Amino acid sequence: MKVYDTKEIRNVGIVGHGDAGKTSLVAAMLFDAGVTNRLGSVGDGTTVTDYDEDEITRKITIQSALAHCEWNGTKINIIDAPGYRAFMLDAKAALRVADAALVVVDAVDGVEVQTEKSWEYAEGFGLPRLIAVNKMDRERADFEQAVANINEVFGREAIPVQIPIGSERNFSGVIDLIHMRAYTNEAGGSGKLIEGDIPAEQMSAAQAAREKLIDIVAEGSEELMEKYFSEGTLSDEDLIPGIKAAVRERRLFPIMAVSATENVGVQPLMNLITELAPAPDELGAAKGHPAPESEAGLEREIKDIAPFSAFVFKTVADPFAGRITMFKIYSGTLKSDSSVFNVTKNTQERLGPLHVIQGKSLEKIAEAHAGDIVAVTKLKETTTGDTFADKSAPIVYSPVEFPTPAIAFAIEPKSRNDEDKLSQAIQKMLEEDLALRFDRDPQTKEFLLAGTGQNHIEVAVNKLKKRYGVEVELHPPKVAYLETFRGRAEVVGRHKKQTGGRGQFGEATCVFEGLPRGGGFEFVDKIFGGAIPQQWRPAVEKGVRDAAARGAIAGYPMIDFKVELIDGKYHSVDSDDLSFQLAGRKAFRAAIEKVKPVLLEPIMNVEITAPQENSGDILGDINSRRGRVQGMDTKGNQGIVKAQVPLSEMLSYQSTLNSITGARGSYTMELDHYDEVPAQITQKIIQQAQEEGRIRPTEEE
Repeated sequence: MKVYDTKEIRNVGIVGHGDAGKTSLVAAMLFDAGVTNRLGSVGDGTTVTDYDEDEITRKITIQSALAHCEWNGTKINIIDAPGYRAFMLDAKAALRVADAALVVVDAVDGVEVQTEKSWEYAEGFGLPRLIAVNKMDRERADFEQAVANINEVFGREAIPVQIPIGSERNFSGVIDLIHMRAYTNEAGGSGKLIEGDIPAEQMSAAQAAREKLIDIVAEGSEELMEKYFSEGTLSDEDLIPGIKAAVRERRLFPIMAVSATENVGVQPLMNLITELAPAPDELGAAKGHPAPESEAGLEREIKDIAPFSAFVFKTVADPFAGRITMFKIYSGTLKSDSSVFNVTKNTQERLGPLHVIQGKSLEKIAEAHAGDIVAVTKLKETTTGDTFADKSAPIVYSPVEFPTPAIAFAIEPKSRNDEDKLSQAIQKMLEEDLALRFDRDPQTKEFLLAGTGQNHIEVAVNKLKKRYGVEVELHPPKVAYLETFRGRAEVVGRHKKQTGGRGQFGEATCVFEGLPRGGGFEFVDKIFGGAIPQQWRPAVEKGVRDAAARGAIAGYPMIDFKVELIDGKYHSVDSDDLSFQLAGRKAFRAAIEKVKPVLLEPIMNVEITAPQENSGDILGDINSRRGRVQGMDTKGNQGIVKAQVPLSEMLSYQSTLNSITGARGSYTMELDHYDEVPAQITQKIIQQAQEEGRIRPTEEE
């Protein structure tokens, strides 16, 4: 297979809202470039990039996928990214290695919430953006209205470089405003392109649109501005480099018109990708730092002659090929069967053959140059986010940061066989999907699988079953309540047991005192002299800790209190370590009878992002959940609500938010602090604890 130089490569992330037609557009690009012999269809499950069984069944993109094609002598590396909220973080990870984003906007629905999120990700990475207004063949498709909506949301820098020929069912092609040519396609999706003159009835509209484009380009350069004023326009020789520079500098976001499913306007779009999107070396040096823990800046020129470096942006656990590691080469060149140094893990890795990826297929290549995206299989140590580099010139590229997942479910293996296989299967999935989290709650003893939403978790569980043969049941997680008390009490814990022969005896006088929230547990030995021998005093602390772990009112751990051991008694024959442990437990129970124990619940910092028109309903719902609104903000068309809400009220929040916003809202949350549970809710929790057997009867000692 051909090896491409840096200048011949375009790395483009295809992003946008779910159902905007991203995967269909990729399918049309691959068909027109001759990669496939028929136009792939999402509905039929025949696209190159939606190859996973779940994706075919659900007809949505769940994970970013790679494809590539050659167009006008240029290799376009295509990253087809998800557009549904539950899987959007994978789109963020995909854009980490793109050099431009192609933002797909629905011609009827306009800019939607995940379109804005995609734009935000691209902005965060400093990427140039091109915009494709797709589904121009649909009823009510309106290019001018879509452009107005794009300008309203993304700014006036978004300018058409094409205008459509025809509309709705009559959409047949586009007018290229840069070259002032018309391109039409035969009906039926064949992709056959016909170049011709601009229709006379559209010439004035095309000229007016071109002048707007020239205005934007001229404003960015003093030299071009002088030519514009002196000549009244710009020649093609000046305009094309000027547009490319404006795109690269993010002063201009070209808008194009296309119908992916009808294969109209796709080839002119590909022409503009190769012409206007930057090559990897045109965006400046790659930025990193010298070592994994270092914060000092370091740059590496994106050139073949620079020391080798690459960033691992995705790992796939393939059931046949094993672990597939995908990475972008930022500098230097790489040949198959090379040995590379993983700077992040401080280890050497031996690579096998290099591959380029076409959906689920791997194609071997002999070598790859700076800027290209490649893959290898069966690496032992390397995972997503790692950096390869020349050992004599190390550099580390920062991985993508993922927020703490907002939703978690308890998962329970269905059988002992499933339990044995669960850990290994989950580990492979975590390598593949960095938005997933898996943990065991030390208090509730539950295994928790956390993700971006219920759909995300359901897809993960389905993958566990189909790919790894592990079946689990999902349950809402239990809330990790805690207990504490107020006040101060001096008590005596006395344990005495005589059954003939040697008995048991231990007595401890302790002062129990509540601490401020977050105070933890303190044990202070204040005995002077030999009231209790030194070797048995730690046993009193152990007994108190054991009793505190069982709780006092609902079986949850007791926190935030101090115990002072001030006196005690022992017997020279009957006393031992166990006797003083039991004395410590009895002292704890005696103290609880004198003070007022209370339940504490986790309070979460919640940040909700949703369309502004839904803000009122969201505030009302938060108040109904015992939440306290901390502030509100806006970002574009989105409202941001910040609140503190008890975790127990947020376990099923995603479905409510979907209902309020039409599935256009998202939220994140993290633990802030613990606070007292209201009395009426405390009684319900105690009753539930009794039903679950969490409250143990007092043991006879």
